[in-house]
Amino acid sequence: MTMFRRGAPLFVQALGLVIVTLVAAQLIAIAVIFNLPPPPPEFYRSAEIVRALKTGQPVQPRDGRLLVVKEHGSMRSNGPDSIRRADFKAGIARAIGVPANRVELQTDNGPRFFVRRTPVNPPSTADARPPPNGRQAREPFAREPGSGGPPGARDQPRDEPLIFGDFKFGVRQSDGRWLVVEPKPTFRMDSWQQRILLILLLSVIAVTPLAWLFARRLSQPITAFADAAERLGKDPRTPPLNLSGSTEVVAAASAFNMMQERLRRYVEDRTAMVGAIAHDLRTPLTRLKFRIEAAPDDIRPKLAADIDQMEAMIAATLGFVRDTNRPAERTKLELSSLLESVMDEAAETGGDATVEQAEKTVIEGDPVALKRLVQNLVENALKYGGAARGRVYADDGMAIIEIDDDGPGVPPAELERVFEPFYRGEPSRNRQTGGIGLGLAVVRSLARAHGGDVTLANRQDGGLRASVRLPA
Repeated sequence: MTMFRRGAPLFVQALGLVIVTLVAAQLIAIAVIFNLPPPPPEFYRSAEIVRALKTGQPVQPRDGRLLVVKEHGSMRSNGPDSIRRADFKAGIARAIGVPANRVELQTDNGPRFFVRRTPVNPPSTADARPPPNGRQAREPFAREPGSGGPPGARDQPRDEPLIFGDFKFGVRQSDGRWLVVEPKPTFRMDSWQQRILLILLLSVIAVTPLAWLFARRLSQPITAFADAAERLGKDPRTPPLNLSGSTEVVAAASAFNMMQERLRRYVEDRTAMVGAIAHDLRTPLTRLKFRIEAAPDDIRPKLAADIDQMEAMIAATLGFVRDTNRPAERTKLELSSLLESVMDEAAETGGDATVEQAEKTVIEGDPVALKRLVQNLVENALKYGGAARGRVYADDGMAIIEIDDDGPGVPPAELERVFEPFYRGEPSRNRQTGGIGLGLAVVRSLARAHGGDVTLANRQDGGLRASVRLPA
């Protein structure tokens, strides 16, 4: 009884992998967020926008991308302005000396404006006091940089309107076209997008080994099942599976081994039964031989011929059963050498046997069984076709053995039936030629025992072709 080492159920393993993956991804995200400083946003000062509109030349902001100036035929509106948006537009309009209704600002949804109080003369250390709660006061726009004011205004703190993110600020010209200032478009990712990509990359690196181990653990039993099924098709006596893994895998392997054992016993029991019947028939046939001595002379030759044919069939059946029960010894075998040796033996006995093509093709098989397979095909070609021409080559991962003859062929309706034991449909296949009807049945049995098969086909220029396909 094959022993199995049970592991955790596959459901539990998959659930554990999902949980570990989620936890690892979250931990990596938390580590990146807490260990890296927040990325600075892109700020654009109203003075920088004013300078670009006045000069018509690109301006490099202190905290953002290059501001470029373009002319557009039209510019859509974002709808009603909020107080901050209206103040921002009005401040720039005053700075460049145009009415507020000739400027337009396009931004995404959401708040994008704030005001930073910038002192003209920095206070002394003794007078410097931090703002309440450490935050800068937010006040309405009082004046734009460079705008007029009462005497001494240059010594007073001033408000610096700022906008962050992408925007388009346009001024309608006298000809109806728009002069538009905007940050230079770029395809690069911003800082937050780069961090998200970093989190994703680190998560993939951390989780990939776990996923690989799980996938390998899951695929190994499936691969082992496929290999075991292929071996079972070639030889029912192949050793049983010996797998360890999840509960489901162990249960499937145990069921597979039980199925294999039942198939093996079924085949052996049927083969033994046929052999026993064939062996037991020899006794009554022997008695019949003695009893026909008393039969009339006119029927005695016919009875003797029938008994001889039955004995030949029994001998062939016992030989088939003996070969089937013989333990198979699979070794590396070169098919072209095997075909040449069989053809040489047939030619030495006077047969018209030649090898037309002999590519070096190596397979793993039972040398005794494969030699009998080739011998049966060559003998059939010589008996019923008068000649045997053989070929060996490889095609699409299979080793091909072809034997052609020059005979009358086989009716299409009987191309499969001739593989049945003791079936002889063609008139030339009679006792005088020595045919029993087991040759092709043995060939197909041996080919399938090696994971292949054999087919017959009538050639266009006459004759029959037997093709054996074996896994290379």
